[in-house]
Amino acid sequence: MSSSEDTIDAKPAGGVRARVRAELTAEIKASARRQLAVEGASALSLRAIARELGMASSAIYRYFASRDELLTALIIDAYIDVADQIDAADAACERSDRRGRFVAIAHALRSWAVTNPNEYALIYGTPVPGYAAPSDTVDPAARVPTALLTVLVESEIAEDRAPDASHLGEALAELLAFTDHTVPAAVMARAVEAWAELFGLISLELFGHFHKSVTDPEAFFAHAASSIAERLLP
Repeated sequence: MSSSEDTIDAKPAGGVRARVRAELTAEIKASARRQLAVEGASALSLRAIARELGMASSAIYRYFASRDELLTALIIDAYIDVADQIDAADAACERSDRRGRFVAIAHALRSWAVTNPNEYALIYGTPVPGYAAPSDTVDPAARVPTALLTVLVESEIAEDRAPDASHLGEALAELLAFTDHTVPAAVMARAVEAWAELFGLISLELFGHFHKSVTDPEAFFAHAASSIAERLLP
């Protein structure tokens, strides 16, 4: 067989291997998500996943070298998923309707959280003991707060139209540096307020703290999101 024929034969074989690896990687992640729902992130076990999938325990380490590596993959997937839904909701709005965009982003965030409570808990709940998120998670994690910040920045809120926040320069130093100091401290402070309020409402709902108090969390969230938008966006 000629070398050219060898090359032609190798390409399909490599493609099949890559496809099989991608499919098994997806199965491992799906099994891990099922574990999250039952056991929680701290109990995630590669060996248990291998047993569920009928794999040798040693074989799964060819796909994920450790529990932390698998956790990182799940965390990045969750950040990307929620950010994609938020971006789609924002894109469906008229660009100049910044209150409408803010409310759409808020509702997309809650909708994703209610649909994916275990993934929400993984990325926005209690940190997993012994796990330290690597730098790979920073950019995906930044997409949601950046979407909120972008709406505020595009609303052309200036320092002289917002409460003075110069005293927060040190408190917000890392966030301001992340934007290369292109965002005024007052605008950044408002973005953090909005971020905290929206996530606070969602966390109270998902973690059961509205029990026997707020009987219609969806209606209350809609009211709160509109109220926040009116307050923050002139």
